[in-house]
Amino acid sequence: MNKIPMTVAGHKALDEEMKRLKTVERPAVIAAIAEAREHGDLSENAEYHAAKERQGYIEGRLAELEDKLARAQIIDVATLSGETVKFGATVTVLDEDTEEEATYQIVGDDESDVKSGKISLSSPIARSLMNKEIGDVIEVNAPGGLKSYEITNVAWV
Repeated sequence: MNKIPMTVAGHKALDEEMKRLKTVERPAVIAAIAEAREHGDLSENAEYHAAKERQGYIEGRLAELEDKLARAQIIDVATLSGETVKFGATVTVLDEDTEEEATYQIVGDDESDVKSGKISLSSPIARSLMNKEIGDVIEVNAPGGLKSYEITNVAWV
């Protein structure tokens, strides 16, 4: 049973999603199934089949969330420090080709959101950054070819 690393915020978001599915979504789909049953013949009842499909999705997602939360290894980034890149670090890199800076926080798979600067621990760039320090240069196999980045800052926010 492998632990799943996640930040405190990531754990909270998954927990809130699970509570919403249990308290709002599940009762709503049960009511929709009951209402669709009242319309008679279930074999040709599109509302019934759509509600049953939605119920299957909700139950599957709940099982997935319960598993992830049970295996969660919650890491409080605020308690970490150092100059070596590890899970939870906010890393600033300089693209050596374009001289553009980018800042990423390394988070768990379920928390990643590139638009807000959060990259998954399992992403190629995060794997390349792990255990490196300020001043190190990493190379990442990107879809557009090999990219080189210099680490300019490591912060713990």
